[in-house]
Amino acid sequence: MSTRIAFLKGHGTENDFVIVPDPENAIDLPPAAVAILCDRRAGIGGDGLLHVVRSAAHPEARHMAPEAEWFMDYRNGDGSIAEMCGNGVRVFARYLQRAGHVTEGDLAVATRGGVKTVHIAKDGDVTVGMGKAVLPEGDVTVSVGERSWPARNVNMGNPHAVAFVDDLSHAGDLLSPPPFSPAAAYPDGVNVEFVVDRGPGHVALRVHERGSGETRSCGTGACAVAVATARRDGADPTATGTPATYTVDVPGGTLVITERPDGEIEMTGPAVIVAEGEIDAEWLEAAAAA
Repeated sequence: MSTRIAFLKGHGTENDFVIVPDPENAIDLPPAAVAILCDRRAGIGGDGLLHVVRSAAHPEARHMAPEAEWFMDYRNGDGSIAEMCGNGVRVFARYLQRAGHVTEGDLAVATRGGVKTVHIAKDGDVTVGMGKAVLPEGDVTVSVGERSWPARNVNMGNPHAVAFVDDLSHAGDLLSPPPFSPAAAYPDGVNVEFVVDRGPGHVALRVHERGSGETRSCGTGACAVAVATARRDGADPTATGTPATYTVDVPGGTLVITERPDGEIEMTGPAVIVAEGEIDAEWLEAAAAA
């Protein structure tokens, strides 16, 4: 490692990330180093880390280089590798714009979940193509204390159970995973969204993300909620040919989700860079080895 490593800090609806620009993939970022950088007390702090690499320079992304110049080498806060992060892609695009690598308009970002289409608007919002939802058959129930609700099973590449409630406080503290049944519906656990109506085409949610507890924002969760709400409202764009758009309030802000007639889902929201600086590489190496 060099003596100093440049970094930035950014967030999308308060889903926050450490950003490490490394176009030629020259910086070694083992899991322990990522975890200490994302530590909110001993490091910089973040829900995850965005390692910014040219696709041609990364062995996992070279095959995507003809479609997308830049690869989002995304890491979870514990250092593990992840395929995709919708909020992360927006912040990744904002960094590329800030660094002068891209301008307003359309771009493609390579991820382990494939090449994602991104649009940077003049007003600053960023739209990400999130793919299609899958709605598995079967009834699902989620519970908090003595209350229980039917939930819609929606898969956005990860599993979601969407329950409509009268008041978001009914979700409880969301420190532990809300029980669900049948167990076979989600053998690897599930993200549970509790949803209330705010008005026509407008809902709000709280979410328990598996392995993390309650989070300030979940991009795939907002998409799952929009799809579940549309079906509850009798709207299916793939059947009617009419797009369905919902404003989704998350604890950290607001996202706008559109399901198109071809089934593709687009997520639009803010992306903000809040700081930049330098990491002491000697400290990082020592801290990661401790």
